[in-house]
Amino acid sequence: MRAWQINLQSQLGGGEVYTAFLTRALARHGVPTTLVVDERARFWSGLALAPDTEILRVARAEELLLRLPPERSWLLAHGPLPACLAADARHLRMALAHMPPQGRDPRAYERHDLVVPVSAWVLEGLRALNAPAWQAPLYGVAEARGVSGGELRAGSVYDFDRRKLRDRLLGSIYPAWCALRGAKSYRQRPGLTLGIVSRLTPIKQFPRQFEILAPLLAQRAGVHLEVFGAGGYASVRDLQRALRPLGGRVRFWGYQENVAAAYAGLDWLLTGLPEKEALGLNVIEAQHCGLPVLAVAAPPFTETVLDGETGYLYRDPRQDGGADFMRLLDALLVGKPRPDPRRARDHLERFSFEAFSDRVGRLLKVVSETLLPAGR
Repeated sequence: MRAWQINLQSQLGGGEVYTAFLTRALARHGVPTTLVVDERARFWSGLALAPDTEILRVARAEELLLRLPPERSWLLAHGPLPACLAADARHLRMALAHMPPQGRDPRAYERHDLVVPVSAWVLEGLRALNAPAWQAPLYGVAEARGVSGGELRAGSVYDFDRRKLRDRLLGSIYPAWCALRGAKSYRQRPGLTLGIVSRLTPIKQFPRQFEILAPLLAQRAGVHLEVFGAGGYASVRDLQRALRPLGGRVRFWGYQENVAAAYAGLDWLLTGLPEKEALGLNVIEAQHCGLPVLAVAAPPFTETVLDGETGYLYRDPRQDGGADFMRLLDALLVGKPRPDPRRARDHLERFSFEAFSDRVGRLLKVVSETLLPAGR
């Protein structure tokens, strides 16, 4: 049996990290992967794929139709299958749901044989759609790249989309501007350091979150915000605009290879807003590295954060104007205990590679004994 994993994203994010450790879990069970990727995506060689992974670069999903063997094959997409593949009933058509379907196109998973959720929050949305869902979340792995003691230097804040003229122009100018400015090295400042370690994408809703929180944070001297991660031009622009009340107390560090060092340089990780988030690999990575998390008390964060043990949960600021967040922040400033997430061993074990591999093994049993043979 071979898995044809399909991930056509052109930018590196949590779904791509998930793809990498899925290749390793499949390999542990004797199942090799052919990984089908966008020909423009050059980050795959830097991820820890299983050694026997074959990478197939394509310009369009239709090219895969010509490369598949004639016998029934296992297609496993990260996100909904491209339409041309979902229409091919000869093969086993599966998808990993990396986004909650709540509020999205309800037809996205039509003509799929099985859809595997990455959290209970995603599973809830699939059930509401009556999608053919695997009934157990395939939680990801808390696996931060890099080493905690490594140096952090400012990187690119932007993920340029080379299909857009504006981004091509900015992409040609921005590196030279950064070189003239000189690379900065990160040093944690005195006071309380909150941090974002994430791709700056619309699903995180950081601009909306900080339209509410930034004016309140500005009233608390000694509170700093460090932003590690890159995003599209509009996402970065909107977040910078929302954070203006903080002035020099917010710094943008751009994309980082050494994510573990970013976690080590913070006092608390801040999540974005919850409902468009599927799981949040950064949340479980941070806890694995000993960094507690501040998150909204709603799914999926109620699955990944133990209130009082691996961080603290607070009321959605859209509901109370940020009042509960500020009560929590003020308590932290006067000495509310900072938990060490690494003590919550049973909780973190759910997000270990061993636990993930066991879950993949149970899925493989159904694939090999029931789903693949059913099409013959």
